[in-house]
Amino acid sequence: MITIHLQPHDPTQTAHTLQAQPGQSLMQAAVDANLPGIQADCGGLLTCATCHVVVQSDWQSKLPPMSSDEDGMLAFTAQTREAGSRLSCQIELTEELDGLQVTLPASQY
Repeated sequence: MITIHLQPHDPTQTAHTLQAQPGQSLMQAAVDANLPGIQADCGGLLTCATCHVVVQSDWQSKLPPMSSDEDGMLAFTAQTREAGSRLSCQIELTEELDGLQVTLPASQY
């Protein structure tokens, strides 16, 4: 199992920690856990940008490079894109990502 930590946009709120299977997307793990903050309207088809997360800087280099489709879709996020912005549907969870820390945007809409 892989442990993922998702910090709400408001730093005074408690982070959510969830367990996920390798091979799942971060988005799917969050949806399966009924986690608030990731809407995933398109179900992971890379057509909506409602699974936006900001990956903390020390984890960014452990992710595979962003595709041009993901890069383009990040222009449509409700919250302004940041250096660590990624779509959680495009982050496949691997053992190397055990302990991954991301921040959720204030809103997906």
